[in-house]
Amino acid sequence: MPTQAKTDSVEALKERLGGVKTAVLTEYRGLSVAQLSELRKQLKGVAAEYKVVKNRLARIAVKGGDLDALGAYLKGPTGLAFSKQDPVAVAKALQAFVRTNPQLSQIVGAVQGPMAQLVSLLQAPLREIVYVLEARGKDAAEPA
Repeated sequence: MPTQAKTDSVEALKERLGGVKTAVLTEYRGLSVAQLSELRKQLKGVAAEYKVVKNRLARIAVKGGDLDALGAYLKGPTGLAFSKQDPVAVAKALQAFVRTNPQLSQIVGAVQGPMAQLVSLLQAPLREIVYVLEARGKDAAEPA
């Protein structure tokens, strides 16, 4: 039986994640409280948030929503960086933080909206190019 506090926590997380354009799961193992505070400060500068989440509660919060695919990656000490604005700014802020704090590892990210469509469009032609190059390489390697 879920406690009221856990139910409230799930609802609060669902509310915060509503309308999110970018979400990145990270593993924060090895970071100090001061380093996590610095990360939050840097993300706040680009209109993003960072929240340490309980995996089970986060899995319930994202289930059935736009971020449902993230549920499979909620393992270990997990933090969630998310923004309702520019996804590129979030990625740059996380990358800048990782340069000075390599203990933070980015597990997986999700992008919603036009940027996600752009990524899909860019990936499709690249995949086709890889298949063509792979086929040409096999043809060249076979003896005539």
